[in-house]
Amino acid sequence: MTGKATILLVDDTRTNIEILAACLQHDYQLKVAMTGIRCLELAEKTPIPDLILLDVVMPDMDGYEVCRKLKESSVTKDIPVIFVTGKDSDEDEEYGLQLGAVDYITKPIRPAIVTARVGTQVILKQQSDALRSMALHDQLTSLFNRHFLIEAATNKISRLSRHGGKLSIMMIDIDHFKLVNDQFGHQSGDIVLQAVADVLADCNRKEDVVARFGGEEFVILLDHCSLDDTQDKAEQLRSKIEQLNPGKIHVTASFGIAELESENEGFEHLLARADAAVYSAKEKGRNCIVKANKDLESDVKGK
Repeated sequence: MTGKATILLVDDTRTNIEILAACLQHDYQLKVAMTGIRCLELAEKTPIPDLILLDVVMPDMDGYEVCRKLKESSVTKDIPVIFVTGKDSDEDEEYGLQLGAVDYITKPIRPAIVTARVGTQVILKQQSDALRSMALHDQLTSLFNRHFLIEAATNKISRLSRHGGKLSIMMIDIDHFKLVNDQFGHQSGDIVLQAVADVLADCNRKEDVVARFGGEEFVILLDHCSLDDTQDKAEQLRSKIEQLNPGKIHVTASFGIAELESENEGFEHLLARADAAVYSAKEKGRNCIVKANKDLESDVKGK
């Protein structure tokens, strides 16, 4: 992990905040909240905290309730929480840990204890983040992997069923990739894959999901994007890929695009339509874009 870890300090007493900040300010980036409500707000703002030091007794919302809400949110559920409190009974500590806290520090605040406990939890969080990233990303291209793509698509379709909107998909298949490996070797093939992946990652919005689907295939999920807009985007990407020359190897790709017809369609069928469109693009000479229709057949929209 690059840069300093971010720690959110939460306490309604300014003196306690100052003591904690004095312990940690040289090694960490700090955020400060003096109410539970403010804690919940800051916990979801970038940079997302790597750790929260949370007081229990606060006037508007106690720390136990704050912790419960943090663990209910998909954005904040993985942030480790250490309670820092004067409530020092075994029952209090047990209750805090049952709510999902990773540690429990009792007041009065002892700087050496705070520093040691925080350091341990920050290291564990960084290790956890690294493992989670490895599980969700393709190691060669650093794009999301197939597992994450399927999970993200399922969540997006579920959201559309509640709130409406558009979702389109773009499948990209590098043309004649087997010949690249056969003629230039697999190391050169990897260079081509990385070059194409960089184009796909650099030319998409933050809310889109760009994934390596497998081999030389890539998939992009485009939120709030109609089929016509997806076609325009695909043409931009097709042109950029055609201009690549990684390792002095000319590269082109075939595109299949489809728009979710309804939340009842499901991701597998949407993906199958895009895949059929890619197949059609290959048949029509490659290096073109094919727009899928509802029944897995395709209409060509080429260069």
